[in-house]
Parts: sequence; structure tokens; C-alpha cells
Amino acid sequence: MAPRNRRPVKHKRSREVAVKMGTEAIGALRAELGDRVTIVAHHYQSEQVIRHAEIRGDSLELARRVASEVTSEHIVFCGVYFMAETAALLAAPGQTVHIPATDAECTMALMSPGPLARTVLESLNRDGRRVIPLAYVNSTLELKSVVGDFGGAVCTSANAEKMLAWALEQGDSVLFLPDKNLGTNTADRLGLPEEDRLVIDIRGGGSRLDTDAAARKTLLLWPGHCPIHTRFKTADVAASRAEYPDARIIVHPECSREVVQASDAAGSTSFLIRYANEAPDGTTLIVGTEINLVKRLAQQHANRLRVLPLRPSSCCYMAKNTETSLEDTLRTLVRGEDFPCATHVPEALKPGARQALETMLRVCA
Repeated sequence: MAPRNRRPVKHKRSREVAVKMGTEAIGALRAELGDRVTIVAHHYQSEQVIRHAEIRGDSLELARRVASEVTSEHIVFCGVYFMAETAALLAAPGQTVHIPATDAECTMALMSPGPLARTVLESLNRDGRRVIPLAYVNSTLELKSVVGDFGGAVCTSANAEKMLAWALEQGDSVLFLPDKNLGTNTADRLGLPEEDRLVIDIRGGGSRLDTDAAARKTLLLWPGHCPIHTRFKTADVAASRAEYPDARIIVHPECSREVVQASDAAGSTSFLIRYANEAPDGTTLIVGTEINLVKRLAQQHANRLRVLPLRPSSCCYMAKNTETSLEDTLRTLVRGEDFPCATHVPEALKPGARQALETMLRVCA
């Protein structure tokens, strides 16, 4: 009988062989496809996937770069589905956006279905009021289309403050959706009084919405959230400060208001990356966001910083894109078969969604 301690060694070796074979296969497929394909990946993808990407970024940055830089026939988007939708909306005619895992959804995006948002906005805009919807870009294309139809716009975590200020000038009030945490933290930065805000009740298909209470508020918040970032608690911040008194704690604004206020800084994914890049040598940096990005920052800055997670928090949907599914997608493109991973944007959704995106680009130009 083999010694017990040999079994994990064998497993590790098998895994390394599999990784090497997967990498070699993807390299061969990409060589065969040549400039017909471009692979892009979100920062929250695993190292096994993101290392194959020619372009990395957050959701909107990737969509923008697809629109402005990528000329290949096929774009393989390693992220969650709403991101691939946005890229497909902005892609040029003749380009097809593929997502290796078509079931890579986003829990927060699914919390604000387009038909329900439309029902709520119709109720809020009765009696002559003008409620402007402002949707976080982390939302479905269907929701973006509804937002555009009602004269609203989208925003990112980086430009939410500017876009909320814009939206507040356009009507009587603003409906921020789907992330109440980003909406709350942005309102705090703008100094909007708490008594001027209301988290609306969308239960019962919108039948429980209190339109009288909503009419007395300046900012209405949709009750959605990101499960990855709401896992972080003030107790995690307190424990980190106790263990690392000199550490800097930075978090994403999808975290709760209490966690943001207890931290040293909060900002978008790009902000977190830039903060690490600019941190003085010897800094202990504790980061509250998806674990794949935290691990990557720790690896990139291993020689000069200590980068630790506020607590490990991973996105199961981001993890659905794997090296195997990426290889399968590329193999399908090489064979020229039907494209089961292609992202299709319904024509009816394009005008409203494009208007919502273009409004943001115009305001932030």
C-alpha cells in the first residue's frame, strides 16, 4: 500500500500536468485562429483564465475597449453574462461576442428584472412626477433598455458620484438601481441627507410600493446588493485592525455603508488596483473585494507589499468560466460550427440600452 503522504503529491502533479496541457491547447487554438479572435477577461477571473487574455479590465472598461480597439471577428469575453451583453451591444457589425460559460449570471443583476423595473417606474412617474432611473452598469441589458426608455443613464462605481449629481438635476427624484449599497455610499459622498432617501419595497411585483412616501424623497434606492461584497462586515475590519494596526484597509463601494465608513478608503476596482500600485513599500494592504483580484495584487506586489483579503469572498458565477470552457469555445471557433456561446442582443433592447450608455459617456466625457 502506498504511503499516505504520496497521494496529495500525485494529485498536485496531475493538476500541474492538466494545467500545462490546457495552456498548450489554448495556445495552439489561438495560433490557428490568429487575428480572428481576441480574448478579454474581467479582473475577477481566476489566474488560470485571465493569463490567456489580451485585454483585462472591469466590466465597462472591457466593453469600451472592445468598441474602440478590437477588430477581430470573434471576441471571447471571460466574465459574467451582463458584461458580454454590453460588449455585444457596443461591438462593430460583423463581430460576435462569446462567453465561455453562458450560465455565468450575476446575482445582483438578477435582483432588478427589467419588467419589474418598468412597472415600478410607471408607478413612480404617475401624477406628473419625473423620476430619473440611474442604473449601475452591473445590470442586465434589459434593465439598461428600460432605464434609457425613461430618460435615465447608467453609471460605474468610478463615476457614480458624477452621474448621480447629473441625474438629480434632471427631474424630481432619482431611482438608483440595483445596488442600494453603491447608491447609499454615493449619496454619502454627495452629502445628500439621509432623510431624503428611501429604500423602496418592490415585493409583490411592485404592488407594495408606497408611492406617497416615495414622492417625498429625493433618492429612491432599489433593494439589491452584491453578495460578494455584503459578506464583508465591520467585525472583519475590527479584526484586521487588531491584528495589523498599521495596515491600510480599502474596500469596494458595493460593501455596506458601515464597512465603507470603517475602512480607510473605498473605490472602484480600478481604484483598488491603483491604490496598491501607489502604496509605499512595506505597506500592509487589506482589500475587501473578490478574492481573485486580491490574490493577483498580492502576487504582483509580493516583493514590496503585504496584500491580504479582508476576508476570502469569491464569486461562483465568475468561476464558471474555466480554462476548459475557454478551450472548448476556441475549439468551436476553429471548427466553424454553430456558436452556442455567442451573445445575442435582441433588437428591441438596443435603442434604450444604447441611449443609457451613451448618456453616461456624454456626461463623463
